[in-house]
This record gives sequence, structure tokens and C-alpha cells, in this order.
Amino acid sequence: MKLLIISDIHGSAYYAKQIQDIFIRENADKIILLGDLYYHGPRNPLPKEYNPMEVAKILNSLKDKMEVVRGNCDAEVDEMISEFKFQDHLLIEINGIKAYFTHGHKYNIDKLPNEEMNIMIYGHFHTGFITEKDGIIFANPGSITLPKNNTKNSYLILDEEKIVLKDLDGDIIETKNT
Repeated sequence: MKLLIISDIHGSAYYAKQIQDIFIRENADKIILLGDLYYHGPRNPLPKEYNPMEVAKILNSLKDKMEVVRGNCDAEVDEMISEFKFQDHLLIEINGIKAYFTHGHKYNIDKLPNEEMNIMIYGHFHTGFITEKDGIIFANPGSITLPKNNTKNSYLILDEEKIVLKDLDGDIIETKNT
């Protein structure tokens, strides 16, 4: 199984339009969205082509390929325009490896949930990375729309062998075997 993991779209139709192309280019089986889909949030600038309804239309067209985690900027009203379910977290097993997906505002490298896992993947911080701590791999896809801390617009690919952080051109930023 090959997963495309994206976080923090924040209402940018410009970047949401790229998800389908990335999905095809990466030959992924499923898209995992880690939240903050529509609203830009009070701490962020308006993103390029800010249009939450257009983002909803784009994401709704991909609903059969997606699993979605609720972010701190996602509200009940967002579910009303979405043809997919928002979940608090996901736990997916790939060849015996347990991967825990969350937004990152509640659980992250500094605060773990009470779940058994080998990998924890979360967004929220808009900074892509892959690291290991206490035998668990932690990864963040960064933000496809509003990267912070001098990082690139980015996403993650997770398969049976490795986890890879890539920029929007598909160039590898960082990789780690699982």
C-alpha cells in the first residue's frame, strides 16, 4: 500500500488542485489528509487562491480515495460541505507496521496518545520532517500551502519500505526506511 499524506491546505484552491496530479504521479493507493482543509486560521495569511468552496469541490471529487483527520481549524460546518467523514485520528497497519495519523495539535512527538504505534504522522506545525525518538518514527508532511520555518511546500509518501518527504515537484527532501 502506498499512501500520499497531505496536511494544512487552509482553503487554497491553487494547492488543492495539485493533489490529484501528485496522487497520479506518485501512483498512490490512498490519500490521507491531516486536517485544516478550508479555513486559513487567524495566525496565517490568506493563501494563494483562497476559496474554501472550491477546495471542497476538489476534495469531494477525490472522496473515494481519501481518509481525513480533523484539524484544529476544521469545524462542524466544514463537514456540511464535505462528502467525506472527518475522523479524530487514523490507525493504519501496513505489513505489520502500525502508523498513527493525527493533526498534531493534541498529539505529536512531545505528547503521545495511548496507542501502540511504530510511526506517528501529524501536520499542524507546517514544517516537514522525519525523525526517530524512543523507537518511534515521527514525520510531518509540512504544509502543502503555507510552509513555515524556511521549509518547502511538501507532502509525505508512506509505503511498506520507507517514508519520504517530498517537495511539490516530487524532489526528495528527506527519507527513512520503516
